[in-house]
Amino acid sequence: MASPIIFNSPLGPDVLRFQHLRAMQGVSQLGSITVNLVSDKPDLSADKLLGQAAGVSVLMRDGKPRHFNGVVTRFAIGPAQGRHYGYQAVLHPWLWLLTRTSDCRIFQNQNVQQIVEAVFADHAAVAQFRFKLTRSYATRTYCVQYRETDYNFIARLLEEEGIYWFFEHTDGQHTLVLTDAVSMLDPSPGCPPLRYFPNTGQVPPNVDTISQWAARSELQTGQAAAASFDFERPAVSLLTQQSLKRGHAHSDLEQYDYDGRYIQLGDGQQLRDNRMDEVQSDFQQAQGDTNAIGLTSGYLFELQHHPHASQNGKFICLSTEAVIGVAGYEAEGGGAGGAAVDYHCRFVAAPSAHSYRPPRRTGRPSIYGTQTAVVVGPAGEEIYTDKYGRVKVQFHWDRYGKRDDKSSCWVRVASPWAGNSFGFVQVPRIGQEVVVNFLEGDPDQPLITGRVYNAANMPPWELPANATQSGVLSRSSKGGVYSNANALRFEDKKGSEQLWLHAEKNQDIEVENDETHWVGHDRTKTIDHDETTLVKHNRTETVNGNETITIHQNRMETVDLDETITIHKNRTETVDLNENITIGVNRTEAVGANETITIGANETVTIGANESVTIGANRTVTVGGAKAETIALAKAETIGLAKALTIGAAYQTSVGGLMNTSVGLTQSAQIGQSKSTDVGKKYNITAGDEFTITVGKASLVMKKDGSITLKGKDILIDGSGNIKVKASSDVVIKGSKIAEN
Repeated sequence: MASPIIFNSPLGPDVLRFQHLRAMQGVSQLGSITVNLVSDKPDLSADKLLGQAAGVSVLMRDGKPRHFNGVVTRFAIGPAQGRHYGYQAVLHPWLWLLTRTSDCRIFQNQNVQQIVEAVFADHAAVAQFRFKLTRSYATRTYCVQYRETDYNFIARLLEEEGIYWFFEHTDGQHTLVLTDAVSMLDPSPGCPPLRYFPNTGQVPPNVDTISQWAARSELQTGQAAAASFDFERPAVSLLTQQSLKRGHAHSDLEQYDYDGRYIQLGDGQQLRDNRMDEVQSDFQQAQGDTNAIGLTSGYLFELQHHPHASQNGKFICLSTEAVIGVAGYEAEGGGAGGAAVDYHCRFVAAPSAHSYRPPRRTGRPSIYGTQTAVVVGPAGEEIYTDKYGRVKVQFHWDRYGKRDDKSSCWVRVASPWAGNSFGFVQVPRIGQEVVVNFLEGDPDQPLITGRVYNAANMPPWELPANATQSGVLSRSSKGGVYSNANALRFEDKKGSEQLWLHAEKNQDIEVENDETHWVGHDRTKTIDHDETTLVKHNRTETVNGNETITIHQNRMETVDLDETITIHKNRTETVDLNENITIGVNRTEAVGANETITIGANETVTIGANESVTIGANRTVTVGGAKAETIALAKAETIGLAKALTIGAAYQTSVGGLMNTSVGLTQSAQIGQSKSTDVGKKYNITAGDEFTITVGKASLVMKKDGSITLKGKDILIDGSGNIKVKASSDVVIKGSKIAEN
């Protein structure tokens, strides 16, 4: 007779033979299968079984096998069973292997199904799974597996999303089934509707029944509310609420949670519904006992003939604890073929008419304290940011990141001041090490709160030599080096205090109202190129001591209205080359005492209209070379007292028209050598009293009475023509001798 129970393993069907089984299985639970075995061989090697697939097949009442499959995770030597050697094997589903692998990695822009599939891809040799989903799931912008096993990671994601799972066992394999709706569940294979028989003594032979059924209802939360925050829409409320009315008291108790991660209201509503379904899944449950080998967790079954009519109906089997034994192993000659099979199963079920969501058993990892990371971005960039000033980073624990713009999500950067278009901005740059905190310790919600130096990024000033210095030194981008920077530095060394401000290129200062500068000692200002100062109103500049202005090239000064210069003592003005002074209208120059003007070369004075020079006392004009004076029209010169004109060499006066000289008193002229007067037509000399010409001992005197006296040693009258002597009275000629032709 064929054995109703077979243990299948890589060792073959006859090496290890079944004796006893305890299987713990449940929805969204790994469970375990513990099998007691016997063998004729001692010292079986665990290496040949650990990690290998194995299973137990049990014939159900309909003659079809029920399979319990798994991976051998423990193999132990047990007590001897008569003349046979005892062993024990513990089987877990392939998903259990994920409890032995842990990682730190980042998933971006994937939903829960895509993330789970990516994790299972790392276990492709054993992973057999199937999704049966009815809902769509939000794309997770940034999802981190942080120092947790692969199993814990996917388990908590599935629990958060309300997806539950179980295993479908077939010959030689088991498949993970993931679903989100009771409507996607199938009836338990080989499990017909189960009759309720509380008295096991009256159970018909070979009939699957339920012998114990303990149903209970438990007060649960009747309202669920969830909230979150989207920094891109800070004014939008993401609060969502739901209530479930039941007939008992206190059915309106509310469970509120601030999730802080969803940013779409629809995602929040699904999360809220998941939480409501989760607590309501525990509102009505039943615990029972059955002899139905086919009853399997994750499947549906039907209860009939319960005295409470409300209990009859379809249920989802949530968990099972099955025990299978074979009595009289030795008495049956060492085989289970003729032995009696004892099967007992204790289970937990819930009405299939209600939605089911798994309890959140798996905790979310929390990062307590801070971490550091390195700012990253695309190749060739030095600064990579978005409109919020966010950056991307690579964490030190991330072994998969490529240190590029795909290494993380956009991470917000804390600022000491952040307002509506005002505050403090400094974008962390690629390669810098930053300090990262996590909102509520959630690895999925990083926030940059600071920056730190390291051996690759040293402080801008050598330490500890410059420990008294503090400040800010930036870096020009792209391609800037240490010397390309804007900087503000404070030196606090006693006696050497300094504030140093450096602008790598332009510096623009805007003061909306007043600006005051106070310098306690000296001030030096150097401008390598041009300077332009625009004062739109008045300007007052006071120098209590001396002022020296040196201009190495040209200087132009324009005053649209009046200019007043007051010098309380002396003024010296030196022009090494030419000076041009143009006055559009009048000019008045007043010198309280003396004025000396020295011109090393030429002076040209051009006056478009009149010029008036008034000298209260004396005036001396000295011309070292020549002096030319041109007057287009008339020139009038009035001297109150005397005028002295000294010319070292020649003096020439040219008058294009008339020339008139008026002297109020006496005029004298001293000529060292010769004087020539050339008159083109007439030359008139008029003297009021007397006119005298004296040359040595000769003289000519003419008086106003008409007398003329000509004196000299020898007097010669030589006429080329006639000489006439005419007198109205006598003509007297006296001499020692008078000669005539």
